[in-house]
Amino acid sequence: MVQQQQQQQHRIYILQFRKGEPEQEVACKVSQPKGSGRRVMYYYQDYGGGGGKSGKPAQSARGLSLRRILAMLFFSFLCVGTLLVAPVSFLSFVHTDDGGAEAAAATAARGGGVPGPCSAVGNDSLCCDRTSERADICFARGDLRMHSTSSSFLLVSGNNSTAAEEERIRPYTRKWEANVMATIDEVRLRRVSPSSGDAAAAAPKCDVRHDVPALLFSTGGYTGNVYHEFNDGILPLFVTAGHLRRRVVLVILEYHDWWITKYGDVVSQLSEFPPVDFTADRRVHCFPEVIAGLRIHGELTVDPARTPEGRGIADFRRLLDDAYRGRIEFLDRLERRAARKRHRRGVVLPRAPPRRAASGDRPRLVIVSRTGSRVIENEAEVAAMAGDVGFDVRVIRPDRTTELCKIYKELNASDAMVGVHGAAMTHFLFMRQNVRLDLTRFREELVRAHQYLAAGRRRRPRAPE
Repeated sequence: MVQQQQQQQHRIYILQFRKGEPEQEVACKVSQPKGSGRRVMYYYQDYGGGGGKSGKPAQSARGLSLRRILAMLFFSFLCVGTLLVAPVSFLSFVHTDDGGAEAAAATAARGGGVPGPCSAVGNDSLCCDRTSERADICFARGDLRMHSTSSSFLLVSGNNSTAAEEERIRPYTRKWEANVMATIDEVRLRRVSPSSGDAAAAAPKCDVRHDVPALLFSTGGYTGNVYHEFNDGILPLFVTAGHLRRRVVLVILEYHDWWITKYGDVVSQLSEFPPVDFTADRRVHCFPEVIAGLRIHGELTVDPARTPEGRGIADFRRLLDDAYRGRIEFLDRLERRAARKRHRRGVVLPRAPPRRAASGDRPRLVIVSRTGSRVIENEAEVAAMAGDVGFDVRVIRPDRTTELCKIYKELNASDAMVGVHGAAMTHFLFMRQNVRLDLTRFREELVRAHQYLAAGRRRRPRAPE
């Protein structure tokens, strides 16, 4: 009965294309809620058996069929023969993750690989770095068990030391804003003994075992605003986990299905495993290490001097390229297929300006349009004027339902971006590199803008005293 209940609690995520797979039609599916459960949108590839390659359910082995026995015998003979002929090659064959698990474990043990109070975290230990004004981050190594019922990660230890028995953290990157931090759930990291006469204090048994670290962070706070989604979440996630070679399980506090749907392509470049919903997943996940919280370097900033491998914003851009390349190629194929169908049906549509193929073609300018309190009132005239000047003008109108990859596709192929100040301008991160301002011409425009605004202030009637 217990095993059936655990299976009902198992969460599956959406199937995602692998690069190079043959083109096929895929429909997005949504799970049907059971009881009071919520609908879950599939996003990540299901590896089967309790949460991915890293997530192995702690249960007894099944009976072996004759086919499995023969396969195991064949593999044993193959391994023994290979070991006798070339032992080094054999070991390389067995260990295929290029040191990913070891690198992740070593990095977690060094407190994230950067200098600081937790730069040397040993086994069976717990340490928190609270020196940053922007965010706290904690590290634990040993037998760690996620116990969401008590909002805790339990370090199961026979150590009788009373030092650092419990640490508490709100894993969000706006530590200085007390009001928003009060909305973030608090998680405890505490040391417990393997067994106890008190059933409430005893360490729970593992339901799912992982052989890679867990990274706990929150998608609460200002999540829902694209600027904060990148500044407070995606970029700090890259800073904290980018060097772990995808060998990390993301454990998400204040989990949102729409966030996973929106950023799944990017998140899959940082972790090869399905994420864990800390609050809803009541199974006991066991990890060798836990990193609680994210490091943040500044506003939309990645400082190479403060990352373990010297990674900067250019590396983040390469990650975005890798994340969206397959989807963009798929969208391009769909566009070409639709064009061929229209051609066969004799449907003639106005041709869009061709993409730039050489430096002599027209540079592309994207206008990020918005509605509401801040708009360009004469947007159509601005677009027409830019076209007369010589730009290939594109207008995009992103909203919360717009697929992020489509915005990335437009901006990554553009030379200039125009828009009104606001969160949507965060999308400038999607523009390709090496587009530099002509400072001489830009100064001229600034002088003109200053003269215009100053003249307007002089004409403005003064308020009566």
